[in-house]
Amino acid sequence: MPKRSIHVQEPTREQTAKQSAALVARFDAIRAELKVPEAFPPEVESEAKAAAEAPDLPERDETALPFLTIDPPGSMDLDQALHIERAGDGYRVRYAIADVPAYVRAGGAVDAETRRRGQTIYAPDQRTPLHPPVLSEDAASLLAGQTRPAFVWDMALKADGEGTEVVVYRAMVRSTDRLDYEGVQQAIDDGSADERLLLLKEVGLKRIEFERRRGGASLPMPEQEVNEDDHGHYRLYFRPPLEVEDWNAQISLMTGMAAAEMMLKAKVGILRTMPAPDQNAVGRFRHASRALGVEWHKGTPYGEFLRTLDRTNAKHLALIHEATALFRGAGYTPFDGELPEQAEHAAVAAPYAHVTAPLRRLVDRFGLAICEALSSGAEVPAWAREALPSLPEVMAASDKVAHGVERACADAVEAAALEDRVGEVFDAMVVDKREKGGAVVQIQDPAVLANADGQNELGTAVQVRLTEATVATGTVRFEIVH
Repeated sequence: MPKRSIHVQEPTREQTAKQSAALVARFDAIRAELKVPEAFPPEVESEAKAAAEAPDLPERDETALPFLTIDPPGSMDLDQALHIERAGDGYRVRYAIADVPAYVRAGGAVDAETRRRGQTIYAPDQRTPLHPPVLSEDAASLLAGQTRPAFVWDMALKADGEGTEVVVYRAMVRSTDRLDYEGVQQAIDDGSADERLLLLKEVGLKRIEFERRRGGASLPMPEQEVNEDDHGHYRLYFRPPLEVEDWNAQISLMTGMAAAEMMLKAKVGILRTMPAPDQNAVGRFRHASRALGVEWHKGTPYGEFLRTLDRTNAKHLALIHEATALFRGAGYTPFDGELPEQAEHAAVAAPYAHVTAPLRRLVDRFGLAICEALSSGAEVPAWAREALPSLPEVMAASDKVAHGVERACADAVEAAALEDRVGEVFDAMVVDKREKGGAVVQIQDPAVLANADGQNELGTAVQVRLTEATVATGTVRFEIVH
């Protein structure tokens, strides 16, 4: 089944107390099955607390600059803060990233534990953080009104949005505004947004156009969102994307591309890479587009074609699921002294590195330290250089756990939402075929993607009967009836 993109709204303490015992038990079982780490060892908590009280702070002071953060409501682990202003006929973007190395001592207990964990793991009832909360949700987080150390990416852009110069330095910063995506989108739409947000839209749109010109691609997979109501019941729906999310993502992409360019020039670092889809995969995708009657003009790159697809159109949706075969093989590529054979991320259509989420992803801490050293002309820290060969294995293992938890929890929530509706018939659409027979169907209300017994053509509207919904195993099954 294609990978689902799922976003979980974090529950309040009161909501968590109302969750069904069966669903909570299933979440616990998933974490146990996938060996998700539990509480931090006492020595890690102790070291983190000491580091929070005495971090290695930079001398440079950028606290006069009014940075802002944009994150989902309730988020406490804030990695990025943004400031944009005009500079002549172009722009100056300053992107502050949490300075995790200021708190994590190389070779210490926190360092060792984060290398074991790899990344923050998210589930509907809780998150399992990469760092102890005293760091990730407090001392190192770019919380509004707090002075924090950060790696500041100071980027000059031309009028068309293309970058011309990048400098990275450590500095103390202070976020003045803690915003969320819906609020920012509304402010931009109703005209109440300040210049920083208006420029985010302006730069974001130009970066999207720049992405089109270089041949970048993104998969417009519907995002399944899980919310919990006041009665402790989970609800599923497919959340329409907000434009501001794409504009904001473009700033992160631009930073990652700048980081990759720095690393490649110095022949040391670690890239996020993905090979171009092979011609067989592209051929199958083109065949699927013809079979579904969705016109793909000759000469149009697949990335540009994907942008034309409508998630609300049944045939387009089936084609989006078919396109997952074009986005495979992503990994991390370290190098030191020689350039790697595979340097490009095919979907980005450029070399790219992860450096914007160090509170939640291990590899970013090392990339940030490397880029700051390269930018200042200093020696790359030995602790960062020595770790490069080991990082791909750590990240691959943690990615596997994170994706496994996401899929299994989504299955469990779907089962909980449907357990009282066995025997009912739902409108659905066929979005994929199963290798061992049957189909994958998507139901709009509730937002469910599940297996169904029976056959039908891709992109066709069908009716399906729910035959099983078992929370304890996360099993949901339908049969096609019409």
